[in-house]
Amino acid sequence: MAVAAAAILLPFFWMVISSLKNNNQVFTIPIQWVPDPVVWQNYLDIWSRSNMTSWLKNTLILSVTVTVLQVLTGSFAAYGFSKMRFRGRDVLFLLYIGTIAVPWQSYMIPQFIMLSDAGLSNTLWAIIALQAFGAFGVFLMKQYFETIPEELSEAARIDGLSEYGIWRRIMMPLSVPAIASLTLLTFVNTWNDYLGPLIYLRSPDLWTVQLGLKSFIGQYNAEHALIMTGSVLSVLPIAIIFLLGQRYFVEGVASTGLKG
Repeated sequence: MAVAAAAILLPFFWMVISSLKNNNQVFTIPIQWVPDPVVWQNYLDIWSRSNMTSWLKNTLILSVTVTVLQVLTGSFAAYGFSKMRFRGRDVLFLLYIGTIAVPWQSYMIPQFIMLSDAGLSNTLWAIIALQAFGAFGVFLMKQYFETIPEELSEAARIDGLSEYGIWRRIMMPLSVPAIASLTLLTFVNTWNDYLGPLIYLRSPDLWTVQLGLKSFIGQYNAEHALIMTGSVLSVLPIAIIFLLGQRYFVEGVASTGLKG
């Protein structure tokens, strides 16, 4: 496991040390694993030579908003599918989950036309509307909700608690690992999304960090050290969030799908 982890982390380590080198040192052979000298100036120049502040701000707004909405909508729908009884529930759930198998590329054109007609094209609202609901989040939360004893919900109903109150006051506090897993996965997917912003966000002021880095590479294709610096800044928030929530993430993934 240590060897596998080292192999996985090696490219990231090379990216970090390359961001602290001069341009002519990035691709030297053999690889210079210890920068000499250490060029901290790259982390200052990237802000003045690119619109990194705006890119990170837009990406953070989208990632946080989409993550919050997916957790809310996914957990609320999952509660209905797992704890409420109504006609056609299982069929409806299977049909909804079946949409995961449909590739987005097959319906992105009509979706783009619909959002353009609604006046959402070239706005952040387009990405938010696209990703506010997710079948995977519903599936993940439903599987976890089913591990919570039904007796808790029945006792709450007897005490007069509404279905919304059961979801908010019982199910959600007991589902922290699943919520953490869904939060991490959604945040990472939204942060790393390239195709969605490429289609809908045409104004440079609305670009996310992925679009911004692509344009920066095209403009400064010889500035290898600065490119690595921008890449480090784009990956750093994801790494921090994963390190902070990895315990809940592992627990949520391990317990999802277990009943008892």
